[in-house]
Amino acid sequence: MTKIAIILGSTRPGRNGEAVARWVQDIASRRTDAEFELIDLLDFPLPHLDEPGPAAYGAYQNEHTKAWSAKIAAFDGYVFVTPEYNHSTSGVLKNALDYLYNEWNNKAAAFVSYGSVGGARAVEHLRLIASELQLATVRGQVAISLMTEFENFSVFTPHDYLLPQVDAMLDQLVSWSKALETVRVSAAAA
Repeated sequence: MTKIAIILGSTRPGRNGEAVARWVQDIASRRTDAEFELIDLLDFPLPHLDEPGPAAYGAYQNEHTKAWSAKIAAFDGYVFVTPEYNHSTSGVLKNALDYLYNEWNNKAAAFVSYGSVGGARAVEHLRLIASELQLATVRGQVAISLMTEFENFSVFTPHDYLLPQVDAMLDQLVSWSKALETVRVSAAAA
């Protein structure tokens, strides 16, 4: 069964992302074409990148890196739930991505973002990062406005018009995750 991680990319106190990630997980859990697991970066307290060697070598020295590696390696695709901070993604999500390399390779990624302009600029940056990590990003994404989908900018109240966007994004993500399995098998055999 294809395994997809929904990665909550904010650890900020009072974060809006937890409600968004749980909403995505709830929608995804109704599907039968993949298994979905919510991964909260609060559960993986990675210090600012502290590995002595490049992630591409995979020679991790620290237990927190080894635990993060094992968790991420188990998935075929990822939904990144990201806030937009200062026209980009959160530092904690960028740091978590930078810790690893091979674990991300030849897998698929999708994005759910939130912010004053739906978090669109955060996703633009994440697509560039994903490309370098050999993550294939799907076109479908969900951009959630703080103005229309949050009461008082803090209580998540998603409207039904977002549901087809989530379904289309997940359709693409599951399809690409399955298709990339052959690439991962070929790369492992090389």
